[in-house]
Amino acid sequence: MKQLAGFIKKEFIHIIRDPRTLFVLFGMPVIQVLLFGFVITNEIKDASIAILDHSKDQVTKQISSKILSSGYFKLDATLNSEKEIHQAFREGKIKEVIVFESNFATKLEKEGKSAVQIIGDASDPNTANILANYTEAIIKDYSSKISGSKQNVSIIMPEVRLLYNPEMKGSYMFVPGIIAMLLMIVSALLTSISITREKELGTMEVLLASPLNPLIVIIGKVTPYLLLSFIDACLIILIGNIVFDVPVVGNLFFLLSESMLFILMALSLGILISSVTKTQQSAMMISLLALMLPTILLSGFIFPIENMPLILQYLCKIMPPKYFITIVRSIMLKGNGFFDLWKETAVLAGMTLFFIALSIKKYKIRLE
Repeated sequence: MKQLAGFIKKEFIHIIRDPRTLFVLFGMPVIQVLLFGFVITNEIKDASIAILDHSKDQVTKQISSKILSSGYFKLDATLNSEKEIHQAFREGKIKEVIVFESNFATKLEKEGKSAVQIIGDASDPNTANILANYTEAIIKDYSSKISGSKQNVSIIMPEVRLLYNPEMKGSYMFVPGIIAMLLMIVSALLTSISITREKELGTMEVLLASPLNPLIVIIGKVTPYLLLSFIDACLIILIGNIVFDVPVVGNLFFLLSESMLFILMALSLGILISSVTKTQQSAMMISLLALMLPTILLSGFIFPIENMPLILQYLCKIMPPKYFITIVRSIMLKGNGFFDLWKETAVLAGMTLFFIALSIKKYKIRLE
C-alpha cells in the first residue's frame, strides 16, 4: 500500500508541475463552459432592423416605439421606398424590415384593419424566424390593447414575408457554413503538418541547407494544397447545389474567386502554425482546437453573433470564417457582387497577407 500511495503521490506531483496538463484539466473546462454558456442561446438582443413607414402617423410611431423599446431590436435605417429594401438586406447590416402601409391609422379607424408587413432575411432562417415571432408578438400585444379600448377597431394581423429562403430550408444555412468550416480545417490542418513532418523525419536540415529562400519554400509548400483545396471547394459547392438544392444566385466565378482567397488565407495560417510547432501532433492539436471550435461557435455559422456578449462579438471580428460565411451566403442566396462585399473581401485579403508575412518572418528566424 505504501508503494501504491507513493506512486500516486508521485503522479499527482507530476500533474501539478505540468502547466499544460493543468490547463487541460481545469482551464479548458472553464473556458468551454463559459463559451458555450454565452454562445448557445436562442434569445436575440439588439438585432438591427429598418422601418419603412408609408403612413408616419401616431399609431405607426407608437408601434415602432414599442418594437424598438422591447430590447430585441435597434433601428439601423429608416427607408423611404420599397426599392431600398433589397439593397438594405444586400448590405448585410439589417435582419428585418417592418413596412407600414399608407394611411395606417385612418384605415384602422375607418375600416377596422390595417396592414403591416414583416420582411425577414431568411438566408439565416433561425434568426429570421425568431425575429419575426418577436415582432408579431409585440404588434399583436399592441393590437389587443387598442381593440380592448375601442370596439370598432379590429386586431392588426401582421403579414410575415421571408426573402432569400422563403421555405426556411436548413440546408441554406448549413451548406455555406460547412464550406467555410471544411476549407478552414482541411486547408490549415494539411499545411500545419507539412513543415512539422519535415522536422520529425529529419529532412528539415536539407531544406535549411538548400539555396531556396523562405518565400520559395512556402510557395512550394502551399501550391499543391491550394489546388487540391480548391477542388474540394468546387466539390462541396456542387454537392450543395445538386444534393441539397442550395442555389447559386450570384456570380459563380466571383464565388470561386472568394473561395480561393479563403483557402489561401487558411493555408497561410496553417503554414504559420507549422512554423512555430515542433511535432505533427502539436500542430494538429493547435489546428483543431484553435480553428475548429471557433469556426463553429464564433463565426455566425450556427449561433447569431448578435446574441453574444460584447467581448465575444469583438473576438468574432478576428475570425476569418465569419467573413467568408457572410460572403458565401450573400453570393449564393442574395446574388451579391464585389461592391456589396468588398469590405469582407478586404479583411480576408489583409489577414492572408499578415499570415504570409508572419510565416516568412518565423521561417527566417529558424534559418538564422
